[in-house]
Amino acid sequence: MVHGPWSIVNKFFRRIIIATGILAVAFLIQSCNSSFTPKPKGYYKIHFPEKKYQVFDQPGYPYSFEYPQYAQIVKDSTFFGETTENPWWINIEFPEFKGRIYISYKSIGKNRFDTLVKHAFVLTGKHSAKAYSIDDSLMLTPNGISGIFFAVGGDVATANQFYLTDSSKHFLRGAMYFDATPNADSLGIVNRFILQDMKHLINTFRWKQ
Repeated sequence: MVHGPWSIVNKFFRRIIIATGILAVAFLIQSCNSSFTPKPKGYYKIHFPEKKYQVFDQPGYPYSFEYPQYAQIVKDSTFFGETTENPWWINIEFPEFKGRIYISYKSIGKNRFDTLVKHAFVLTGKHSAKAYSIDDSLMLTPNGISGIFFAVGGDVATANQFYLTDSSKHFLRGAMYFDATPNADSLGIVNRFILQDMKHLINTFRWKQ
């Protein structure tokens, strides 16, 4: 039997197709038997400034403390659209990190002490839906200031909060927030950096009146 040129070509292509199929099956078998390691998530490297502090001690304010030179104090005149109770509410802004520490002050007498404490716990507890832990720790600073520090774990809007008080006249609350979607992983390193500044604020805090 005589084979024409097209018959030879067709036979050649059939062999290529069969060989390609065998290689594809072998590759799939090998892939199933090999382990796959996903590439871990990566985040931009952040260059943090040197820790240097300055004193906030404005006339008329009932408190003073030290805050970073790379932060700025902005007076807060509204709270959720309403005028603040007094003129001593401020925000400590961290423009480089799009974060801030909200500082609110209330006088005891005009407000019941136990109500202020309860409200601080309630505000922290509002994050319990997304938090996997909420730890509260009693504080007594080198200047004799007492209070409670709240550490909230998870993808929450604020991971660190605190209040300071003398239990008779003054009550101050602080909470750290970021202008970003809550993500414990991506915000973790910045949170820890500013947490050092928050602790420095607490340890240098004084009542003036």
